[in-house]
Amino acid sequence: MRGLMQDRPLDTSVLMRRVERLFAHKRVVTATADGETAATWRQVARRARRLAAVLDLLDVPPHARVGTFGWNSQRHVELYLAVPSSGRVLHTLNHRLFTGELAYIVNDAEDDVLFLDRSLVPAVWPLMDRVPTVRHIVVMDDGGTEDVPEDPRILDYEELLDQAPDAAPPVALEEDGAAGLCYTSGTTGRPKGVLYSHRSIVLHALMLLGADSFAISERDVVMPIVPMFHVNAWGLPYAAMLAGSDLVLPGPAMNSSALARQMSRHGVTFAAAVPAIWRGLLPLLRDADRLSLRRVVSGGSPVPDALARAWHEGTGIRLTGSWGMTETSPLVACSRLSTVHGGLDPDERRALLATPGPPVPLTELRLVDDSGDEVEHDGVTPGELQVAGPTVASRYFGSDPGEAKFTEDGWLRTGDVATIDPHGYVRIVDRTKDLVKSGGEWISSVALENEIMAHPAVLEAAVIGVADSQWGERPLACLVLAPERNLDEAGLRAHLTGRVASWWIPERIWTLPEIPKTGTGKFSKAALRERFAAAETGRAR
Repeated sequence: MRGLMQDRPLDTSVLMRRVERLFAHKRVVTATADGETAATWRQVARRARRLAAVLDLLDVPPHARVGTFGWNSQRHVELYLAVPSSGRVLHTLNHRLFTGELAYIVNDAEDDVLFLDRSLVPAVWPLMDRVPTVRHIVVMDDGGTEDVPEDPRILDYEELLDQAPDAAPPVALEEDGAAGLCYTSGTTGRPKGVLYSHRSIVLHALMLLGADSFAISERDVVMPIVPMFHVNAWGLPYAAMLAGSDLVLPGPAMNSSALARQMSRHGVTFAAAVPAIWRGLLPLLRDADRLSLRRVVSGGSPVPDALARAWHEGTGIRLTGSWGMTETSPLVACSRLSTVHGGLDPDERRALLATPGPPVPLTELRLVDDSGDEVEHDGVTPGELQVAGPTVASRYFGSDPGEAKFTEDGWLRTGDVATIDPHGYVRIVDRTKDLVKSGGEWISSVALENEIMAHPAVLEAAVIGVADSQWGERPLACLVLAPERNLDEAGLRAHLTGRVASWWIPERIWTLPEIPKTGTGKFSKAALRERFAAAETGRAR
């Protein structure tokens, strides 16, 4: 027997209709190279409908991939709406990747049209001779002064909108149809495409509204600092549409001073970014004239306890940890204090909130050992973290389906080693490829990094395993020190003694001006290993 409910598809057009009808007066604000722009959600939705008609005029086929190289901006939001609601697939691209990686991704996706912010032309243009499937390049003038090359493929965004009718003919959408595409960062092997459905995008947006996840509501002013090219800015633009929130976007103004001014000026209540952003913003927000933030979410990499402590002491705000992947839309876990944590002291509460926390509704987690057996959720025993749910990929799009990343019973192998306690709270021990095996025992680079960054002289720390003739591997501490501060091996040993097991303590320090990062702001340990190997080879000569 089937239930007698209406068969209404969960597709992105639902989000556009809702924000247009109920929250037309709310605003989308974008920082530009020379100021700010603002529009109501009604204006954004109307422009998105015209943009869908533009795609028709350009003869973009149904299900074709429409690539975007854009900052967090109103025009990018219009693309978020127009492309999937017109039956095409929105493919957000990370301009910070190497040209070779981008060429592979665009060609693997077979992008038909590219939308490009003018300020990104110098970074992206070297790619254009290597992407034969691209028929049109639509330039969006974001206030940049960069020269636009003479090329017959180039079109102007605003001119196209002026030429288009008010709306495209309606398109029948299937909730399981493809709506968005994002490629993994490719830290191991080629980047892999994650193809989101309309249903997964809508469900994920609903998840972010949950009281025990991000609790985004109509009263919020949401600022996604995390890039819109990275897993749909963690789904925040779609969540803001669903809730009816004001949306504040940093555009190309990604320096800490500009972000802090925008937060204060517009009364931002909710913001999300990686730890490096929060580290840079803290000194500025500590002295801000007006700070309306109610929740600050950190993701992408673990939150160091030193950073969480400094934020709480400096602003009164506790950083909230979260965890997810490109393959998971991305949110899977978000930290919170539950009823079982009433007896924790302030330091324990802060530390708990900085962890990934328990899974959000509709997602399931399990731990598996090397033999493939499930591990008990006792908060102590580690295992590989695996995840399942309606917002989790079942395979990859494109030339590499990545079958090895998925179990026979349909769970995603995350590559993270974690523990889960009886109440579902996740703690990431490490990435499987980043664990250091010394004398046959494992050292967690994540835990060691957190303790190292508690030293006042250390701004950033990354730990990698390096070959050792006696122990197989030993941890190497790669450090960025605060200005006019010094730290040697003896000082680090003294700091770590009593904080970690004695055999975890690195014998060597490698001081760097900066730690290399991936295109999404995470520490690139692969690049560190390559640099260290090259440095050791040069020293041997």
